[in-house]
Amino acid sequence: MPHPASTDIAGRIEDLYGAPLADLEAHARDQPPGMLSALLGMHEALALAERSIDVHRAHLARLLQPERQIGPHEVSHLLDGTRRLAEAVAGRDVQATSVTAVLQSLARVPASTPVWPALSSPAPAPPLASPSPAHSR
Repeated sequence: MPHPASTDIAGRIEDLYGAPLADLEAHARDQPPGMLSALLGMHEALALAERSIDVHRAHLARLLQPERQIGPHEVSHLLDGTRRLAEAVAGRDVQATSVTAVLQSLARVPASTPVWPALSSPAPAPPLASPSPAHSR
């Protein structure tokens, strides 16, 4: 089941680069590391954290079934499962916050500019600064 955070982030990456996530992943494999590969890696870490939440939630649900007796042995498993779920939620929150902050700092390339060449071509050199006039007294 897709989660809202990773689904939203995937959509924002697709909007930013103007292509489906699968195409972007295929393109990034053939390129040197850059912003696209960083965003895709952050998205994958977020999706992994969300899958971990599902696993730990399901484990706790099995331990807490109404017909199950909870004794001292089960309590240690409940505490461990709860700790692991809390860690997965914290990891998901950190990943979501980080990738959201990065995405907010980026803007989509105007439609008239081709996206794919911009991903593989080096950035143009910055303009040379004009020399500042010498101060005299």
